[in-house]
Amino acid sequence: MSLKVPKANNIQLFKEGYKHLSGLEDAVLRNIQAVSELSDLVRTSFGPNGAFLSRNKLLINHLGRLFVTSDAATILREIEVVHPAAKLLVMASQAQEAEMGDATNFVLILAGELLKKAEHLLVMGLHPSEITKGYELACTKALAELENLSAYSLPTPLTQTTLASALKPAIASKQFGNEDALASLVAEAALSIMPSNPKNFNVDNVRVVKIMGGNLSASKVIQGMVFGREPEGQIKKVTRAKVAVFTSALDVAQTETKGTVLIKNADEMLNFTTGEEKHLEKIFKEIADSGVKVIIAGSTIGELALHYLDRFGVAVLRVLSKFDLRRLCRVVNATPLARMGAPTPEEAGFVDVFETIEIGGDRVTVLRQLVEGDAGFDPTSQAEKTRTATIVLRGATANHLDDLERAIDDGVNVIKSLLKDARLVPGAGATEVELARRVETYGNGLKGLAQHAVKRYGTALEVVPRTLAENALGGAEGNEVLSRLWAKHEQKGGEAWGVDIEAENDGTLLANEHKIYDSLAAKSWAVKLATEAAISVLSVDSIIMSKPAGGPKIPQQAGNWDADD
Repeated sequence: MSLKVPKANNIQLFKEGYKHLSGLEDAVLRNIQAVSELSDLVRTSFGPNGAFLSRNKLLINHLGRLFVTSDAATILREIEVVHPAAKLLVMASQAQEAEMGDATNFVLILAGELLKKAEHLLVMGLHPSEITKGYELACTKALAELENLSAYSLPTPLTQTTLASALKPAIASKQFGNEDALASLVAEAALSIMPSNPKNFNVDNVRVVKIMGGNLSASKVIQGMVFGREPEGQIKKVTRAKVAVFTSALDVAQTETKGTVLIKNADEMLNFTTGEEKHLEKIFKEIADSGVKVIIAGSTIGELALHYLDRFGVAVLRVLSKFDLRRLCRVVNATPLARMGAPTPEEAGFVDVFETIEIGGDRVTVLRQLVEGDAGFDPTSQAEKTRTATIVLRGATANHLDDLERAIDDGVNVIKSLLKDARLVPGAGATEVELARRVETYGNGLKGLAQHAVKRYGTALEVVPRTLAENALGGAEGNEVLSRLWAKHEQKGGEAWGVDIEAENDGTLLANEHKIYDSLAAKSWAVKLATEAAISVLSVDSIIMSKPAGGPKIPQQAGNWDADD
């Protein structure tokens, strides 16, 4: 007979302040609940009508800055999610943003729906490992079927019309109603700076400058760079000029140690600053003699320096952002200098036009190289083709301009992903319904417990067309439209039927006929990341949280700190 050893009651494994949650109820189902709340938060902002029909979110971040947006990436960046499981979803969404720049909301919604479906199976008694196995099988099948659904590829060589039509669905999901104007602007800007090998396209070369006033129709693309400030000196326009870029301050050099100067008479007083002035004049004369007509300063410009530069007829522009300075060096092909002095021929850049123009009520400075077709274009010019294009956006409010900029940012990222992989799949939820149908059929042919998870994965994919229909047509219509779509997808050749958000007929339309396409690469990444995030949450069986670091928080006092009570 074995001896029964008594167990100690309160074994303390962790330090004071640790939280330990484990088991199905405490860990898995709680995690699923947190993730579901996060996906429901951004779900109403999905699709064109999620962005248009008062489905925007009004956010105020920790710095008190106001955002009115339906962009999931911005919402997640500005709200501070603290739940560990929900953070996994945020990371998956950020990975999608970094990789493709689009379909971030799709990752959140699909992962949230996969976990909701998994919750039913867990409650019924399935083990999380069976569900993760089924989800992995379904994901592999969905990605394989997605490759077969490519309906159209971006033709080469690229034209503005074909590029704009491919961008419209991505931009419409952010700015419904303005997609034609914005897609045209993005396509024009991208094509003007397209390198000879399109795979080397750099999204950083399409810049946006926001100028309040006017409306979107007054927006335009300018070759080169636009800065929302005037030049510092008197010279406002220069053509065909050498450019020098300085990162150091253009001013009299300050000594590191303090010194005392003893002045004995009036002559010494008058001659005191003469040496300094002559030295400065000599430096700027050297710069002007080397042929430099434009100076870009990355730091302060002294009054004396400005006086000499005006006298020598050199235009000066101050650019405080080091990122803008770097881009500008690419435009004019110059090397930034950390010393004050004449640049060597290799270090100096060249610009065709440096001018100040008025846009609305604001005066802005433009640096651009002339391209073929412009007045005064010289084919023998030493200027390279401009590697930067700027979209000048006009709008009534700062928030509206910010939202337009986010839509343009998405559009430029879509171009980058399409240049890597030009294949497109039918949009408007058509691809998701077809994948749901094929994954469910695949699940019916499987044996074992994993088949339940595969079928639920297929059902979860229906969340995209259902959400599109609910956001556009109201909650009651979602199921009606979905059942009509299923009926049409069961017929031969019905793969392209999607949701008609304007409900002109029965709430369904042929995505191919209306040229509604999504990037296959973006869709494939989104499905992969959403599945990985859902599996990560399901595979967690306990959460151990340590006590937050740091001392006690300082209590916030009402009113002024030294006011009498």
